[in-house]
Amino acid sequence: MSDAGDVDVPEPSDPPDRESGSVQVLGTAHVSQASVDEVTETVREESPDMVAVELDEGRYRQMQGGTPDDIQAEDLLSGNTVFQFLAYWMLSYVQSRLGDQFDIEPGADMRAAIESAEKNGHGVALVDRDIQITIQRFWARLSFVEKLKMVGGLALGVTDPRTIGITFGAVVGACFGFVFAAIVAPFVGLGDLMLFGVTGQVGLQYAGAVSGGTIVGGLVGLICLPSLDNAGDATGGFLNGFSVRVIAGIVLGLLTGVALVVTETFVGPVSASALENVGTYSIRGLVGVLAGLGIGAIVGGLCGIALDVLTTDVDDVDEIDIEEMTDGDVVAAMMEEFRRFSPGGAEALIDERDAYIAHNLHALSQKGYDVLAVVGAGHKAGIERYLEDPESLPPLESISETDSGRRFSVVKVFGYLVMAVFVGFFLLLIMAGVQDAFLFRLFAAWFLFNGFFAFTLARLGGARWASAGIGGAVAWLTSINPLLAPGWFAGYVELKYRPVNVRDIQVLNEIIGDTERPLGEAVEDMFDVPLFRLIMIVALTNIGSLIATVLFPFVVLPYLAPDIGGVDALFAELLRGAENSLELIRGYFS
Repeated sequence: MSDAGDVDVPEPSDPPDRESGSVQVLGTAHVSQASVDEVTETVREESPDMVAVELDEGRYRQMQGGTPDDIQAEDLLSGNTVFQFLAYWMLSYVQSRLGDQFDIEPGADMRAAIESAEKNGHGVALVDRDIQITIQRFWARLSFVEKLKMVGGLALGVTDPRTIGITFGAVVGACFGFVFAAIVAPFVGLGDLMLFGVTGQVGLQYAGAVSGGTIVGGLVGLICLPSLDNAGDATGGFLNGFSVRVIAGIVLGLLTGVALVVTETFVGPVSASALENVGTYSIRGLVGVLAGLGIGAIVGGLCGIALDVLTTDVDDVDEIDIEEMTDGDVVAAMMEEFRRFSPGGAEALIDERDAYIAHNLHALSQKGYDVLAVVGAGHKAGIERYLEDPESLPPLESISETDSGRRFSVVKVFGYLVMAVFVGFFLLLIMAGVQDAFLFRLFAAWFLFNGFFAFTLARLGGARWASAGIGGAVAWLTSINPLLAPGWFAGYVELKYRPVNVRDIQVLNEIIGDTERPLGEAVEDMFDVPLFRLIMIVALTNIGSLIATVLFPFVVLPYLAPDIGGVDALFAELLRGAENSLELIRGYFS
């Protein structure tokens, strides 16, 4: 994150001429008018040397009207920046909802503390840990289920969880249905049954022309056609520019595909046999998609109900009495509930910050300052416990750095497994003595197949040509390396043209909080927010590469295998490569 240098952070005044000072901790609710009044009154009555607030430099600058911090491109390559912003967005959203519920600006208690200190001539100290370190450590400590609950809770602000579940389930079901029907079914003897009698060459060619023209035309229209926003306006708002571009591309693709079949004009790779193959896949795939939609919608609906149950506590703020949030028993109960939700997240978000703030407060008192610390009520007990026994404080260095995140990860295990299969596949073919020409075609297909999916989905996410191009160009490598992802590189380039900062989160909160806004309009408005578009570009680029990696052995290899005698011959070459490798190893150790 870059520093916003247009607002100076407060510098501590010279310490008083005394050996040691004192610390008084005032617990507040960040969205309570009563807390604002209490802060103002306490600062006036206690007249401390220093008023310490639960802020870091970045949040202080933003509160004082400074330019919000931008995400720097190099930060994106740290790996989890986008996901950390999702966590930051979730926490900000919950606080924003509370603020709207009780008609007060979140953080008003901290602003009141700063203004009261300046008005009465007291110093101001920023004693909280950098928000980026906190969010990074918080996200790293969450389990997969906890992350799912958080994202689900955020999604509740857009639409009903049952709608989310049905939509997600239908999409996933349709994808699995297509893969099964078009790719797996022929291997288990169900391929011809799923063609519903459409087996003639001409019929399959027309099916291939229609499906291929629709898909390719839609993508070409979306990716290549210039902006047609004016054409969208001409429809009276019934269609937007996005829809007009897609429809125009589909019409062009359909006309072209059908014309090729009618005139029997087949060009290059668009041959009669290629269209027949596409038609076969399309009919089978359509059957699978329809079946998958139904099954996925049912399963997704059940998941939506479960999501509703899991996230009710995240979104429900109507029953909270905000003035009770500063009461010790109520706060303790809320903290205990959060620890049950996520022990690791509570450690990063509460316990570590208690220790960090206590470190700073203890240091100020040791310099002789009498300090009034204004902190959230949830931190009061932990801070006071550390101040009573400073020897129990953990080393400051251990809670001041980003979390390495070196723990078991299913995603990383899957990534390493894919990498091992990919490298082993090529090594076995090399050991079998397969011709270099075939290996080159195989690698070129891997490069182009991964690049196409990553590039296309990046463009669907709204990436610029340069960003999508970089994501597509590196997808072949990143799809076999679990430590890299093409979305990071696409996002890296995108940030050169599309600055993103924390103010985007406020805009997203406003969009989600507008319950009167139609879902389609809300999603479209969210795509206009640079942060959300960046998240979608990174995510979709990575998804594109993942899809290509999964489909490659089922879709591409069967087309390349005939070059060396077919799929059976390819497996025979792999077996021969394994035998040659074992003989080489035996010879080395004998």
